[in-house]
Amino acid sequence: MKVSTRPLWRKATLFKGVVVTLASLAALTVQASPAAADDVYGKPVGGAILVKYNELDRETGPLGCPTSIELDNPDGVGKRQEFAGGTIYWSAASNAHPVWGTIGGKWGALGYEGGKLGYPVDDERTDPDGAGKRQQFQGGTVYWHPTLSNGAHPVWGRIGELWASYGWEGGVFGYPTSDEGWEEPYQSMTQSFSSGGLTLFWSPGKNDETSWCKQECVGYSGAAGTDWFKETRVETYVGTDQVKVRAIPTRNGFNNARTDFHGAWNQVWSMAPYPKGINQVEHRSLYEQFACHAAWAEERLPGDWNTGPTWDLESWLPSIGMEKAIDPVEARKHKCNWT
Repeated sequence: MKVSTRPLWRKATLFKGVVVTLASLAALTVQASPAAADDVYGKPVGGAILVKYNELDRETGPLGCPTSIELDNPDGVGKRQEFAGGTIYWSAASNAHPVWGTIGGKWGALGYEGGKLGYPVDDERTDPDGAGKRQQFQGGTVYWHPTLSNGAHPVWGRIGELWASYGWEGGVFGYPTSDEGWEEPYQSMTQSFSSGGLTLFWSPGKNDETSWCKQECVGYSGAAGTDWFKETRVETYVGTDQVKVRAIPTRNGFNNARTDFHGAWNQVWSMAPYPKGINQVEHRSLYEQFACHAAWAEERLPGDWNTGPTWDLESWLPSIGMEKAIDPVEARKHKCNWT
């Protein structure tokens, strides 16, 4: 058999050439893959951010062209990429969502993903009224309306739960017009809403003489004022169905409600919605307590009324009938707070 005299270095060269060629083909194949990343005007967009970017029509959509590469967030967990019209944020827990406009500005002012709201968990949505916008985040939802909301504001926690139970922005309270803020006289967090100057509040509660809520409570107040009343405040103790109503009379209210219980009652509820979940027995009891206060309010010293500055009505007190509620002898016994 004839033995080849081809030099070994030649064989090695040919083999090396094959390796180089295959490697080159592999590199071309990887670069051509559309799933890994896509260049848009020189900026690569990839992964879940690319998927969301494609959903929003890429550079022809509201985001426009990328203005940065993908960046790590300060928390060391999430990612973001900036575009001409907004920023897409991503984390494993929330997926990828864009943040922009007035809602994005409020979110940023509250600390971006490192703040109380956390990461966006949905895209910006149009509200059922066709005019307002909202975006949901891990810690709450930010709402905005061009004329009703006075900018963008987050709603969350106990106040958010109560607001939702009354119909969100389409309910009796309307859109939020402020962020939450602490109100020292009431020892509570309060938030203003667009309908009738209504305010929702939450208090951790404190069982002392200065506290309005003796335990954790949530509720709302209307302070638009009438001739006979300054404010109507409705408190619900968290974890119970117990409701306390506080009607705060003016001087005219103290003097005149005794002759027109029903008219005074209507003025109280012209400032705030009647509490949900009150049954007929509870309703009768509330009205009887109100009539009792109205009938027997007396000014002992200038500005000092025997009923106190507010007429407190408690849903858990039983109904005793109107006759007993306003009878002068009985009233001296129960003082409008029977058990």
